[in-house]
Amino acid sequence: MAHLFAMTDTILHLGLLDDDAIALDLAALDLAALDHPGIDLAPYADLLEAMAEHLVAERAAESAAAHAGALARVIAGEFGFVGDTDSYDDPANADLIRVIDRRRGLPVSLSILYVAMARRLGWQADALNTPAHVLVRIGTDADHVIVDPFNGGAIVEPRQIAALLVQARGSGPASEHLAPMANRSVLVRLLLNQATRAEQGGDKARALTLFERITAVAPANGHGWWERARLELTQGAIGAARASLSAMLEMTREPALRAQISAALARLAGSVL
Repeated sequence: MAHLFAMTDTILHLGLLDDDAIALDLAALDLAALDHPGIDLAPYADLLEAMAEHLVAERAAESAAAHAGALARVIAGEFGFVGDTDSYDDPANADLIRVIDRRRGLPVSLSILYVAMARRLGWQADALNTPAHVLVRIGTDADHVIVDPFNGGAIVEPRQIAALLVQARGSGPASEHLAPMANRSVLVRLLLNQATRAEQGGDKARALTLFERITAVAPANGHGWWERARLELTQGAIGAARASLSAMLEMTREPALRAQISAALARLAGSVL
């Protein structure tokens, strides 16, 4: 699995950083670079810096609504980043390098730009764990607005959020869907989006590569280890699947899940490597 070693040389440090130390936009560029061997990331980092510089003129804005308006004017208005409504499922929409090239992306990739730009200005911003369509909260608990980066940074009204939560009924409490995601969780969601599409398209090897990246970036992500083991088994890599399940067992404290993992390891105990 030489591709795994090449991958971890580049991004293993992300799995070691404190979550608050992760710069979302630069981390997403590092992840995208894995699919573009030899690419020079400097022009992409320069463009991100240019967007931040355009926002400096808005630094005096005080309210969350003013911050949201400034982000929309610069990111969507001046630089042209909007949602790809024509080819939504194109893998390029979850690859920040291609998002920057095309000025089109998915909700999660565009949310990374909004959150990162806001934070560069010292503004509070978080990607929300909204189902299917990531939104961004700008501001604090006392003064905030929710915006939709896929829709040009438009402010999302409470009735629209309520409708979204109604659609997600049964997939968890409303408080969970409106909770800010940790930086590492945003990167996992970006990669999971790519992995799901790859497997749906029949490319299990590509899906496995993406789950390897997930477990490198988020070593404590149990779902990532489980899916990685499942895909390793489809490739006949029984020893690798055992290692993935063992890693998951190491970090899992929930008794029922531990029993499930232990049972899976037991089933593999007599398998040939």
